[in-house]
Amino acid sequence: MQTSLPQHPIGVFDSGVGGLTVVRALMDRLPFENIIYFGDTARVPYGVKSVATIEHYTQQIADFLLKQQVKILIIACNTMAAVAADKVRAASPVPVLDVIEAGAKNAVARSQTGGIGVIGTPTTINSNAYARAIHRLNPDSRVYSQACPLFVPLVEEGWLDHPVTRLTAQEYLKPVFVEAIDTLVLGCTHYPLLKPLLTDITGSRLQLVDSALSIADQAAQLLGERGLANPQHELPDYQYYVTDLPVKFQTIGERFLGRSLNRLDLVSL
Repeated sequence: MQTSLPQHPIGVFDSGVGGLTVVRALMDRLPFENIIYFGDTARVPYGVKSVATIEHYTQQIADFLLKQQVKILIIACNTMAAVAADKVRAASPVPVLDVIEAGAKNAVARSQTGGIGVIGTPTTINSNAYARAIHRLNPDSRVYSQACPLFVPLVEEGWLDHPVTRLTAQEYLKPVFVEAIDTLVLGCTHYPLLKPLLTDITGSRLQLVDSALSIADQAAQLLGERGLANPQHELPDYQYYVTDLPVKFQTIGERFLGRSLNRLDLVSL
């Protein structure tokens, strides 16, 4: 078993840049924790790949982060979480959290009626992973899922409050609004950047569940329970690894983080 110490970093990984919304939530929620982020930018998108390939890539990244002596692993990619979370957990000597489980727990806790909507990429929605996770927690929940394939490119373009993005969101949410739901899960790590726009469109009709905030809360609770919270209240160390295109990653990544992105290294698995 790997021995984890409180000063060891949190390991966060994604197929690309989207998981930086999780890093941002962790920075805000746990301001003294060291963080290592891995974005597999050379092999993104994962959604078009086979289950066996996604499992293999996911385990490769988890192994890389475990070599950096991370104290917990956070799967900040919905596709990876849907396909490979169980296998990573089975092989990991440290606790593993994932965005789907965190978002599902938060949605079940907050929904008053049991009616829960989920928006995500086609791959995540087609996997039905959120519906399964929600029903494990509350078998009486009613889950309505809606794929929103245009959101990711719009977010990466920086069109967060563009008329095109607003019209796209209104179209995607039309069928959601006719369902008897009171809670909407943002089931993609890109979507927190659209939260102001989505809040404006949904108004008081729906509570929005941000998986990035959900997993930051879950991580804080886990570190407290395991005695792994960093006791050193000093400037934390943030390290970022990518497998391709570090310049593009830095440009988009700083938009996702809301701050400058230093210590970016290119690695090959």
